[in-house]
Amino acid sequence: MRLGTPIADKLRPKSPRAAAVYEVACWIAGGAAVALGARFAVDVPSSPVPVTGQSLAVLLAGGVLGASRGALAMTLYAVAGAAGLPLFVGGKSGIDHVTGPTGGYILGFIAAAAMVGALVERGWDESFVKALAAAVLGTCVMFAIGVWWLSSSVGGDDALAQGLQPHLVGAALKAFVAAAVLWVMHRLAH
Repeated sequence: MRLGTPIADKLRPKSPRAAAVYEVACWIAGGAAVALGARFAVDVPSSPVPVTGQSLAVLLAGGVLGASRGALAMTLYAVAGAAGLPLFVGGKSGIDHVTGPTGGYILGFIAAAAMVGALVERGWDESFVKALAAAVLGTCVMFAIGVWWLSSSVGGDDALAQGLQPHLVGAALKAFVAAAVLWVMHRLAH
């Protein structure tokens, strides 16, 4: 295996049937990790965007699963939650959570997982600094899409004040943790 191969590729079974089951299991596991992260939520006063464990799960899912699996796992999460499974913050579900003011963050999960996965596939988990850069870029993608979407409901300045500023410290900590985990996993796998 070349350096930068996502962990999920290293564990993929050789048998075609087992590999197909494995792919689906990866998508479900990635989505389930984000759903679990939604259970760790703290409301932010005067903001529709809570602090959750979801972004950490997204960064890790992208890095562990790779670009395409990570994006598919986040898409599965969004579609299953929109269809009625209680996967979103507070055990909520429904299309209104994907199309509502905070839906941009859910859509940002897809792009962020794809980005982090693509960077890991290019070897960005080989060093902690590169892994941190990948996690920070993935976080920036999540917030860019989320804040942009939120701005259509509350306006641009309010979107920054409500959807970004209260989350900066936590986002930095989660990016740091994700980078450390991805880097350690890379070192253990080689």
